[in-house]
Amino acid sequence: MRFGAAVLRAYEDPFTVEEVVLAEGPAEGEVLVRIAGCGMCRTDLAVRHSAGRSPLPAVLGHEGAGVVVETGGAGTGLSPGDPVVLSFDSCGHCRNCLGAAPAYCDSFASLNLFGGRAESAARLTDPTGTPLAPRWFGQSSFAEYALVPARNAVRVDPSLPLELLGPLGCGFLTGAGAVLNSFRAGPGDTLVVFGAGAVGLAAVMAAHAAGAVSVAVDRHPGRLALAERFHALPLRATPTGLSDRVLRLTGGGATYALDTTGAAGLINEALRSLRPTGRLGLVARLHDTLPLEVGTLDRGRTISHICEGDAVPGVLIPRLTALWQAGRFPFDELIRTYPLADINEAEHDCETGRVVKPVLIPDGRRH
Repeated sequence: MRFGAAVLRAYEDPFTVEEVVLAEGPAEGEVLVRIAGCGMCRTDLAVRHSAGRSPLPAVLGHEGAGVVVETGGAGTGLSPGDPVVLSFDSCGHCRNCLGAAPAYCDSFASLNLFGGRAESAARLTDPTGTPLAPRWFGQSSFAEYALVPARNAVRVDPSLPLELLGPLGCGFLTGAGAVLNSFRAGPGDTLVVFGAGAVGLAAVMAAHAAGAVSVAVDRHPGRLALAERFHALPLRATPTGLSDRVLRLTGGGATYALDTTGAAGLINEALRSLRPTGRLGLVARLHDTLPLEVGTLDRGRTISHICEGDAVPGVLIPRLTALWQAGRFPFDELIRTYPLADINEAEHDCETGRVVKPVLIPDGRRH
């Protein structure tokens, strides 16, 4: 089977949209999905700085949504024609997977970042036979088609705008899941979010849907305006006095804080912004030592990393689509679509902050 895909051949090169070859159809437990749209996540772009750990050449993309066109065996639970959102891969049988924590799968790194499943090797190639790296996050969905484990695919309501749903599989899932699953925020709680990008704004929307009050901290006026539109109190990031302003806005400190930046200085500000027994969640990968300042973890405050919003995708994604249908999680307002052929423009707009969430459309449509 031949189809178009965006290939990254070297860490410093642009993406090239090329014809690729899928050697065989879905095996037992797999489904072939025709991609309607795929979100671009900063994790896709971080491959450029992965020091060779993520194999290239590769087809990236891990926020895909589309329609099942073929299934491998009767045990997938899916049928041709089913609309699905694709999420991260997991083994399904380790202790954490069996404990409804697939984001902490023992094999998460190998399945999603550094090689994929052994049975995926060399199934996707370029026309010369050069192998493309095994499926990125079980998907490699910067493409017209994706071959995925059925456990990655979540069936959704066919009335939904399928081409826009892909970010619910990672970026929006992470922000909303941190609030709804990790924190279990509700009425009377306050949340301060550091970084009003796709993940942070999804957290703001989820907090409002849950009845909590949120504060959004960012340095970009446009992002703060978006946060305010989604019912957060906007707060411009400044070099000094940030936590004091959060304390005043929240009447003594936030119940929860979410850092999406990975910046040590802001993480310490987030800890100082918490009330006693408050909790800070980190979703960004740290690339350096995190020196905690004196007193930041006093009085019962805690800090932990949150992966993929502590989500079981098959549970949280339908919950988020139901909230969208009820007008309580307007994630589509963060999206700008691009034809797959314009992937490098989408990357530029994402990196410069011009767009919160680019979504690539294989059939070339833009809005």
